[in-house]
Amino acid sequence: MLFRRRRPLHVRLAEAGGVVLDPEAGTLHGIAPDPFARTTPVGETGVHGVPRARRWDAVATAEAPALPGETVHFVALRDGTLVVDEEVPDGALGPLADAVEESLAPPYRAEGVRRDAEFWAVAARRIEVLELPGVDGDELEVTIRGMERSVRVDGERVFGLVPAVERLVDGDAVVRGTRIDGSLWEVKVDRL
Repeated sequence: MLFRRRRPLHVRLAEAGGVVLDPEAGTLHGIAPDPFARTTPVGETGVHGVPRARRWDAVATAEAPALPGETVHFVALRDGTLVVDEEVPDGALGPLADAVEESLAPPYRAEGVRRDAEFWAVAARRIEVLELPGVDGDELEVTIRGMERSVRVDGERVFGLVPAVERLVDGDAVVRGTRIDGSLWEVKVDRL
């Protein structure tokens, strides 16, 4: 009796679907790349079940017909002041801030996205605000390691200390800051 070796099932199915397997090159022909294919590695979260860090601390919807544009970015300060990146009419951000503040107290950074003519989705995350008088630039990075200090403003190393940042941390840390307005800065502390 003569036995003929059958091609593997995956090859037969591929050929039935119009995909040609080139066994010498080990490649497939006739298939378009999958636009939804993962282009980055799955990483620890996808494999081990470690939860991703939350990006937002509060998410809400609000009716804000007076708010122009499709997106808006703003910072709410403890005193109720709203610092907005875009040009908006006075009071137009109130509904978005009120919606966020039902579950998150200022200070926070928020982003709003128009969902239709009147409704907006708004998401916010807590921030730490620090007053840093006398610091020029828009980006700040202070590295504290033992007795060594390194200060960078807008990527350039500068000499001197930032006492308010020194008081903020004890131990080794990197403090990054982004100017909100005037002498008010959003700061993030990463312990070393």
